[in-house]
Amino acid sequence: MKDRTALRIGSTTLRSRKYLIRRLPPPHQLPSGLAAIPKSPRGGAGTPKLQPSPPSAMALSRHLLPHFLRRGGPAVRALSTAAAPAAAVSSAEEDEESVTVKGVRISGRPLYMDMQATTPVDPRVLDAMLPFNLSRYGNPHSRTHLYGWESDAAVEAARARVASLVGADPREIFFTSGATECNNIAVKGVMRFYRDRRRHVITTQTEHKCVLDSCRYLQQEGFEVTYLPVRNDGLVDLAQLEDAIRPDTGLVSVMAVNNEIGVVQPLEEIGRICKEKDVPFHTDAAQALGKIPIDVNRMGIGLMSLSGHKIYGPKGVGALYLRRRPRIRVEPQMSGGGQERGIRSGTVPTPLVVGFGAACEIAAQEMDYDHRRVSALQQRLLDGIRAQVDEVVINGSMEHRYPGNLNLSFAYVEGESLLMGLKEVAVSSGSACTSASLEPSYVLRALGVEEDMAHTSIRFGIGRFTTEEEVDRAIELTVRQVKKLRDMSPLYEMAKAGIDLKSIEWSQH
Repeated sequence: MKDRTALRIGSTTLRSRKYLIRRLPPPHQLPSGLAAIPKSPRGGAGTPKLQPSPPSAMALSRHLLPHFLRRGGPAVRALSTAAAPAAAVSSAEEDEESVTVKGVRISGRPLYMDMQATTPVDPRVLDAMLPFNLSRYGNPHSRTHLYGWESDAAVEAARARVASLVGADPREIFFTSGATECNNIAVKGVMRFYRDRRRHVITTQTEHKCVLDSCRYLQQEGFEVTYLPVRNDGLVDLAQLEDAIRPDTGLVSVMAVNNEIGVVQPLEEIGRICKEKDVPFHTDAAQALGKIPIDVNRMGIGLMSLSGHKIYGPKGVGALYLRRRPRIRVEPQMSGGGQERGIRSGTVPTPLVVGFGAACEIAAQEMDYDHRRVSALQQRLLDGIRAQVDEVVINGSMEHRYPGNLNLSFAYVEGESLLMGLKEVAVSSGSACTSASLEPSYVLRALGVEEDMAHTSIRFGIGRFTTEEEVDRAIELTVRQVKKLRDMSPLYEMAKAGIDLKSIEWSQH
């Protein structure tokens, strides 16, 4: 049985090798509430409609995950095994399930706390997507037969679900490959369309790299860009923003929730300033969608970038919100068949779009619950670390922050060594898009964080499927590694002895 698998999702059975993925038990054996999960129909036009979530929907999702991927044998463990009791498996099974990472063997797959990089696909999202991979595989742009019609209907239903989550009209949603493409269309597209009378862009120093690189690209074309600094808490200074707007300013782009430090910018106030100055307001909301309430009309947002894989949806799909009234125009960045009303050519990937729409519908139903639960887990993590380790600094505002993002710096600890010692916890030192660089985070440097502290930062990402056991295990491993590194640090010993390290004149040999 070790070489065969059988995965039962909805009405579909899949088979592969190496992993034993057991069939879901019959409804009468499922945990409370599980039978309420919708099953995808075998055929017919349209898209599967997600039913309203029962009160136990969050618990039911977490019950489902262990069923989706299990190692072979009667005694099995879930994906994140670092927090599982060691007594659950025999020594032989422990050896079989161990994973070697960069020369170090750990008891199983690391527990996942990097939710800002990506999130696992919610099982309900996968269930909605599967029919459009297996039986309803038509091109949504095929107008002459059932396969195209049902795919087109599914795409439009998903478009309405995305629009509903942000208070938009479905006609204002354009599907793309992700938030990076959306940011490129928004920043470059607006400025190129209005190039004759708008030659100035305003953004912040803490934006995502794709926004900053798009602005630098525009500079090479002769446009002017103002990179606003942020305060020590990561928030933009509204008075400084207002003063920076010029008569020829064509766009203000400010990220809604920062991907590295989780700071939530005052979108409504920024939108009001931009409306008064008659300047389009763009926000990268990839980290905000489904996590904080967004209303494009109340917040005065003109363009907004969204991503599917940040809200428990599939990778490879995103959406651009583009306001219709007053209308904002963009120059398309891709030539082709004119899909998505000419804004983004290319075949719309129906399964991914359906998954994105399902993820948005689930987020709308469960956002409040998720927020309360993630907030409690964040406080548990922070209190647990601070109770055992001193000199811990929180990067970014705690008052204006999405709680699922906790960015901490540990004084007198080298960040790379700390990351290497936390092989049983999947965390990062910043954005996954810039993690290959050895330079300290430009976001933390923009906050005024000193270089040595910027190098020691760790970003903990908490999400819908994070458990208390995983948080407790992360606390244990982090505290252990920080203490170990500090025991080897002469700087920590000198600081504890009362020596002012900044007053020392270091000599070179």
